[in-house]
Amino acid sequence: MSDVSTPQRRSESEPSAGRGSRRRKPKRAGGRAGGRRRTGRIVLLSLLVLVLAAGGTGYWLYSDLNGNIDGVDLDKAIGDDRPQKLPTSGQNILVLGSDSRSGKNADLGTGNVSGARSDTALVMHIPEGRTEAVAVSIPRDTLVTRPECTKSDGSTLASAKRVMFNSVYSLAGPACVVKTVEQMSGVRMDHFVEIDFAGFKGLVDAIGGVTVTIDEDIQDKSSGLDLEAGTHKLDGTQSLAFVRTRHGVGDGSDLGRIGLQQQFMIALLSEIKKQDLFGSPTKAYSVADSLTESLTTDSELDSLTALADFARSMNGVDPSTMETIMLPVAYDRTDPNRVVAAEPQATQLWKAIRTDEEIPESAKKSPAPGGTSSGS
Repeated sequence: MSDVSTPQRRSESEPSAGRGSRRRKPKRAGGRAGGRRRTGRIVLLSLLVLVLAAGGTGYWLYSDLNGNIDGVDLDKAIGDDRPQKLPTSGQNILVLGSDSRSGKNADLGTGNVSGARSDTALVMHIPEGRTEAVAVSIPRDTLVTRPECTKSDGSTLASAKRVMFNSVYSLAGPACVVKTVEQMSGVRMDHFVEIDFAGFKGLVDAIGGVTVTIDEDIQDKSSGLDLEAGTHKLDGTQSLAFVRTRHGVGDGSDLGRIGLQQQFMIALLSEIKKQDLFGSPTKAYSVADSLTESLTTDSELDSLTALADFARSMNGVDPSTMETIMLPVAYDRTDPNRVVAAEPQATQLWKAIRTDEEIPESAKKSPAPGGTSSGS
């Protein structure tokens, strides 16, 4: 739904354009060719711990998975113009879903729009103690002030007001999205991860599908989703349609889709947590390979050791206790097809996350309906 026309994502042999300071590890011998595929939900990284503990783990397995991971140096790309990290602010991770239609994504029925945008964006906040989490979804049609950003080619993208949030990614890459979120929230992002269409489908198929329950029929010709009310186990292709559907729910806008994305995220996390990966090393490896092969993270997490260490610290997080919130927004007065952060709710929400305090109920109410608030 972006108004921005963007170039096709580059191939492996072409120079980087607007992707931040991305570092790519050399592929292992016999590795897969083709474009980069990215996937990951930071809470799911406990899978890597399970794989390392499974039978047959050794240097070969470590190097096989470690060679998959792609990283972006946020400090180099953003510089010092970042919010201060408070000692009691917990952990904050920006999770991006890239909607590139190129490469393997072109075969997934996702449309013919060129370039890539951040189709899904949420801030995962894990308070001190790491036994619960909050996920704040940022509607992609939100009008924001984009800060000045440095592209990977060294050129500067000037600051601009009233730009669509999902256009930031296509113009300057993930580091600029991180900077935009930090500027609008005042919350320093400790890490970021990214997932694209092909990686998302591969992850769901690797775990054998995800079960969801819907209260009303969903029929969306645009996404290809056709489900009757009730409980369904979705494969990767169906899951992709589920999280992308918008015309079959609510008012047909991005706000209605956020509710489904939040519901699916909880179901996905719960499915992975309950699977006996210890009892199936082959399946554990398949899932971890799907995760790491397509994974893009910040440079502090772009090794298997770093991911495993971080995952161990997240073991206490229970998906069933996760609270999902949509950033409170209101319809823009000039363009009703766009939304803007609603005040004072948005300020209250970001302050609670920044200071690691309980989010007041008043900060969860959005004048423009859409995503649901669930959990604790």
